[in-house]
Amino acid sequence: MIVITGGAGFIGSCLLKYLNDRGRDDILIVDNLNTSDKWKNLLGKNFIDYIPKFEFINFINEIEESNLIEAIFHLGACSSTTEKDMDYLYDNNYNFSKDLASFAIENDIKFIYASSAATYGMGENGFDDNEFNNLSPMNGYGYSKYLFDRWLVKMGLNSIFTGFKFFNVFGPNEYHKDGMTSMVYKSFQQITESGKVKLYKSNEDNLLDGEQKRDFIYVKDICEVMLEAFDKELPGIFNLGTGEANSWNKLVNNVFDALDLNSSIEYIEMPEYLSKQYQNFTQANMSKFRKAGFKTEFTSLKDSVNDYVQNYLMNGVKYL
Repeated sequence: MIVITGGAGFIGSCLLKYLNDRGRDDILIVDNLNTSDKWKNLLGKNFIDYIPKFEFINFINEIEESNLIEAIFHLGACSSTTEKDMDYLYDNNYNFSKDLASFAIENDIKFIYASSAATYGMGENGFDDNEFNNLSPMNGYGYSKYLFDRWLVKMGLNSIFTGFKFFNVFGPNEYHKDGMTSMVYKSFQQITESGKVKLYKSNEDNLLDGEQKRDFIYVKDICEVMLEAFDKELPGIFNLGTGEANSWNKLVNNVFDALDLNSSIEYIEMPEYLSKQYQNFTQANMSKFRKAGFKTEFTSLKDSVNDYVQNYLMNGVKYL
């Protein structure tokens, strides 16, 4: 049996589909569905059962045959960068992760989990996935992920488990994320509604509007990498981007191209509160990832955006 925490979420539900396509349906989904539309991500997919996250710790404490669990993909967390309740983030993202990791090590279960590039903060010290101390996350979410990474390293579990610092992930099944959806999805919506896309003006004199850059990675590539980690023994905590930074302008122009439309971008003032903590550049250093033996090749930004827009968004928000 395979456990996916966050299994009804964006990345977790896509991973579920990939496992189903391999013929695996012995999967236990752990999540908090509440009143969100996350349940729609599970339509058409096969799994044993769904357990609410708050009941799962009791489940693993009472389970008599833990050897039935082959692997835990721990993708569930509060990923809101605006969440201010640090007690909640500490308990949900840090303590819960420690409990799962402890259960996995005690029962010899493969453990693959999601960290985040938010651990790097502004990136003033670079994006080096060998560094776990001199980092300054900008928000509570990033700090909670940073704490768990550091705990694993301190316990020496990074030599056994596999973690990924996700950079800017986009793709199908993100539709429930409201304000946290990707700029590809937001661009498609804005183009549909108004024919143009709004981007923030640059907050640096030597940087043109819309030329702020991010390392965008397609969710399908994320799933391929996680399955590679599942198939092989590739322990460690790794960056997971493409290793190539692209501008917001390029991303949005690719959306217009996918729709076979001429680009129309309006640059608006960046709010002052955001300007003080805005990242103008992120790019994953992927050398450690490659040296560890990962072979997955990443889809180009253009091809990824084309696939997402033409095969999902243009078809009435189709799910993977």
